Amino acid sequence: MSALRWGHGASGLRRALWPAGRPGPLAEEGAFSAVWGSRRSSSARPCEQDRRKDWGHAELLEVLEARVRQLQAEGVSEVTVKRVGVARRLPASGGFQPPGKARVGPRGPAVDLGGRWAQKLNKEKSAMQKRKQWLEGKLQPQAQDLDWERRLQVVPRLLDAQLAGCLQHWEHGPPQSPQEGQLAQLLQEAPRRPGPQAKPAREARGADMRLEIQQQKLLAFLECCLLTGHLPLAHHMLVTHHSRARQQRRLTLAMYNTVMLGWARKGSLKELVYVFFMVKDAGLTPDLLSYAAALQCLGRLDQDTSTIQRCLDQMARDGLQPQKLFSGVPLSLEEQAMVLRAVRKAQPSFSPPPPPPRPPPQVNTSPLLREIYAKGGPVSYPKSHLSLRELRSLFRQQLRVEMATTVAVESVEQARVLTEEVLRARNTLRQLRAEWVEALCLGLRDLKASEVCAARAGRPSVFPFLCVLPEKELAELLLQGESLLSLAQQLGVRVFGRHAVRRQRLGSRVRALRERYHQYVRLLASDTQVEAPQLPRQYWEALGPPEAPHEQPWPLSVLVQLGKKLAEMLVEAVRMPGSVAAPQGPCTLIPVLYHVYSFRSFRQIGILKPHPAFIELLATAAEHTLTFEAAEVPMLCPPLPWTSPHTGAFLLSPTKLMRSLEGTVQHQRLLDSCPPADLHGALDALTQLGNCAWRVNGRVLDLVLELFAAKGCPRLGVPAPASEAPRPPEGRLPPGASPAQKAEVRRELARCLKVAREMHSLRSDALYRLSLAQHLRHRVFWLPHNMDFRGRTYPCPPHFHHLGSDLARALLEFAHGRPLGARGLDWLKIHLVNLTGLKKRESLRARLAFANEMMEDILDSADQPMTGRKWWMDVDEPWQALACCMEIARAVRAPDPAAYVSHFPVHQDGSCNGLQHYAALGRDSVGAASVNLLPSDVPQDVYSGVAAQVEVFRKQDAKRGVRVAQVLEGFISRKVVKQTVMTVVYGVTRYGGRLQIERRLRELSDFPQEFVWEASHYLVRQVFNSLQEMFSGTRAIQHWLTESARLIAHTGSAVEWVTPLGIPIIQPYHQDAKVLIAGGMQSLTFSQSGDTSQKPNTLKQKNGFPPNFIHSLDSSHMMLTALHCYRKGLTFVSVHDCFWTHAADVEVMNQVCREQFVSLHSQPILHDLSRFLVKRYCSSASLRSPKHSKNLWMGKLRDTLKSVPKTGALDLEQVKHSTYFFS
Repeated sequence: MSALRWGHGASGLRRALWPAGRPGPLAEEGAFSAVWGSRRSSSARPCEQDRRKDWGHAELLEVLEARVRQLQAEGVSEVTVKRVGVARRLPASGGFQPPGKARVGPRGPAVDLGGRWAQKLNKEKSAMQKRKQWLEGKLQPQAQDLDWERRLQVVPRLLDAQLAGCLQHWEHGPPQSPQEGQLAQLLQEAPRRPGPQAKPAREARGADMRLEIQQQKLLAFLECCLLTGHLPLAHHMLVTHHSRARQQRRLTLAMYNTVMLGWARKGSLKELVYVFFMVKDAGLTPDLLSYAAALQCLGRLDQDTSTIQRCLDQMARDGLQPQKLFSGVPLSLEEQAMVLRAVRKAQPSFSPPPPPPRPPPQVNTSPLLREIYAKGGPVSYPKSHLSLRELRSLFRQQLRVEMATTVAVESVEQARVLTEEVLRARNTLRQLRAEWVEALCLGLRDLKASEVCAARAGRPSVFPFLCVLPEKELAELLLQGESLLSLAQQLGVRVFGRHAVRRQRLGSRVRALRERYHQYVRLLASDTQVEAPQLPRQYWEALGPPEAPHEQPWPLSVLVQLGKKLAEMLVEAVRMPGSVAAPQGPCTLIPVLYHVYSFRSFRQIGILKPHPAFIELLATAAEHTLTFEAAEVPMLCPPLPWTSPHTGAFLLSPTKLMRSLEGTVQHQRLLDSCPPADLHGALDALTQLGNCAWRVNGRVLDLVLELFAAKGCPRLGVPAPASEAPRPPEGRLPPGASPAQKAEVRRELARCLKVAREMHSLRSDALYRLSLAQHLRHRVFWLPHNMDFRGRTYPCPPHFHHLGSDLARALLEFAHGRPLGARGLDWLKIHLVNLTGLKKRESLRARLAFANEMMEDILDSADQPMTGRKWWMDVDEPWQALACCMEIARAVRAPDPAAYVSHFPVHQDGSCNGLQHYAALGRDSVGAASVNLLPSDVPQDVYSGVAAQVEVFRKQDAKRGVRVAQVLEGFISRKVVKQTVMTVVYGVTRYGGRLQIERRLRELSDFPQEFVWEASHYLVRQVFNSLQEMFSGTRAIQHWLTESARLIAHTGSAVEWVTPLGIPIIQPYHQDAKVLIAGGMQSLTFSQSGDTSQKPNTLKQKNGFPPNFIHSLDSSHMMLTALHCYRKGLTFVSVHDCFWTHAADVEVMNQVCREQFVSLHSQPILHDLSRFLVKRYCSSASLRSPKHSKNLWMGKLRDTLKSVPKTGALDLEQVKHSTYFFS
């Protein structure tokens, strides 16, 4: 979103507009972040707080002045700037005060936030009541005068002259022409002209994606009208569009059917006949749903037999069977009863068909998954450690959470002392919020009145979307606030999410879900058994028919338009007294939010900021609660198994199987068109990952909270508060300062602001994570998973999961423990040494010996982490190392270490996993040895190998007198080249690689900085040459993938492929499409790079294909490993190419991991890809083009796709014996 953005002030707003301040993504725009810092700035000195407030006020005035100058420069003859009310501030107290004496209390000057505020609020409340009465008095005569529902159009204007004559004759003819007779006659009429459905679907999608977006918006509008009880408005909108030839092409049969079903439910036959006239006039043929609407209406009205029989006869002529009305149409039980009533009146002996026998479950036929879905063979699926009763109780708790839609969490930020001043400020906020809810409800009614007028005029409107939630609930949703860059979009998304949950809550799905889930957990509970072992998805599907159709998401433009209207109303309605402590004078209300323009680079953007007076009130109140959406918090019960692209994870909250940007639809289309059985591998792997139960490591959390409260420790990854940010330069420059001095001051100020914003972001992220960890400290919880468009898996809750930093991972451990067994303690020790990073080139035996040597330091770290020798603080992953030290201490002190039940996850990492996949694809023996695909006594380090090869090249150039090669003597190390080597496989360019090496060289204090630029150019060239020398097969495959993608993009298509597990992939890289939402306080313009109506972005398509293809392979390997580990009864989770399990099961997991890698790469992956791409992009139809140039491109593409790189002679079976493949 590029137009409407919140500044840092919104980070205060999101916590304060409602009692539980809503956390959100971190602010990135606006003033110095200390002003809008984290929850409070109690750790800062008063003088520092005052200085920050002055910066905030100064920035506000500068922004307003800049806007005035800009408008004047654009030729505006007269510019009027609406002043933003800024209360006067006491120099010492940090509060606001008019001229006069400050109130003096026992602690010195303070702000009276009690009695005077109460007087102001009482006056404001009285004014609000008067405004409400005035508004109601104003709206009532308007409603009586307009009576808009009666003024809506009902009779359509038909474009076909013959049908228009029939309609006129029917309307004004004799009463002997009944409506039902006209309906039967209409059903027999042939369509007047070919309808828009005559186009092939694929051609229509490719030719006019914009038309499809418009159709989605209109269909969502009509469906929302029906859901909110505004059927006449839906009919009016349908008539308005149908009566205009240009707009009629947007209408589809689904839209006509939607309105027909609405009239059928009301038994309004006349209006239904009008819609049938429009269907015939549009050249469309009624389908099964159209006939169901007609028969339902006739059944409700108990019409004569002849009309019903004529309808049934016409259905037969159209090739539709009445039996299908009860199985192929999404009708409720009551609607089916009305249809049955009508059919039986004409055919008394008719009986609806019995439910069809459930078809045998589809079976995935992939050779990679044959063993997973084989019915024979040993299976030992893991069971939960919780009983059936406990799991059902947890389900009820999670259901309550999702029905409430939000979760209140106590903040771990140090609470302020509850002084009288703090209590008064909190009371003031409570009173203000009550006033704001009332004001927003009034604003919503006003907004609805204006939007319904727009809809009545046929203009774009969000009226029905404003009605999906009760006014008070919508007002409270707004008062939770957002600090997102895409505020309007996120508000729209939040309204849709609440609407989806509310529909399920009001319908019958919750009861059905409860009954089905209670049966489902019998598969997982520790104290129950099922007849035959099954995967969770298979067991869930066997419990009943598939779930009802999912809630279609609203189009992105609708979400943004709705959110924009709500944001504008929020700015207008939410106000507060301008002077905090003035006891006399008129009560001046100022907006809590104000809208200003600012420049970011070369763009002008709109920003919403909270008023400084409101920020000050927030800081004084220091509220101590965070509020999260239910889908942002880990689940309290096992997630629903994934059974389709639309069903799985949370109980009620809508969740995508494949995460993508809002408005990107091509991924969902591919998944929907994919045979269901092809997705079973991905669905079952995601379900298995989500079924892992977690708990919080309490001892580590206590230590982290101690540091967090004591101003953090950045060295250990605990962010410091904003009060520790560097101070901008103080004082003013002398009048005669040189331009260089001014530039230096500006650079220093920019650096301070940048560091402060980064610190604010890190602190907020840690605050959310630690607050959630504290909230879940004594709970068992689950992390539902979904995947990105490449198939890589991620937990759905965004703030607290195992994919984060070292600190985030150390806070988590498995809820279900396993005895260590004979080798478990050794694996704990090896894992600890891996976390230290001290013995990367040593064998496992040497690492174990080192751990035994360091046992005294390990035990000291576990017993006295903050006061002892602190050995754990000086390693690569300090917090995970400390957690491992504590686990080892408990194990070695147990009476029998082998019987000690460990909950600690042990990791096994791939050795430069991207290069491992490339080496296996190309059967490259030299590259395979470098990345541990071949057995060896000690682990090979590809980064050290590349550094050594670069050093060989450097020595040769130094002998030839190359100056930069001579300067680099002694500076080429593993650390300098590691990041570039790691990312080359994922598509980093020479430009990006040079920047990476430049950063590493600047970190070397003794390297001559004047040679950094030249040396980084030289080194990136030598790194690429070394990789070409060591991984020749890898570079050939990478070049083939890049060239293939370039040619595909030139033909006007995005690159698609299918992973070895059957997941369809498409790259969402297109030229940006600008979408404009005009009107209001400002026009919103946002970009959509996933708009498939735009040309592909050739650069992104070709650069993205190699890394995305490799990512799809590593996700396939992970999913295969997950499924086979689950079959063997192991607990398994992953962080991409880092696999986790219990210490006792590491050896089994390693065996499975190697076997599945060999199994994956034993498939002809590159040849399968070549065949798929040739079939997809080089079909005979696409090759026959009238354009000679396109034929040349297609011929070149076909030749390139068929030129699969040759492979080497690597024996993949050796991978099964490689100890350090994953280690």
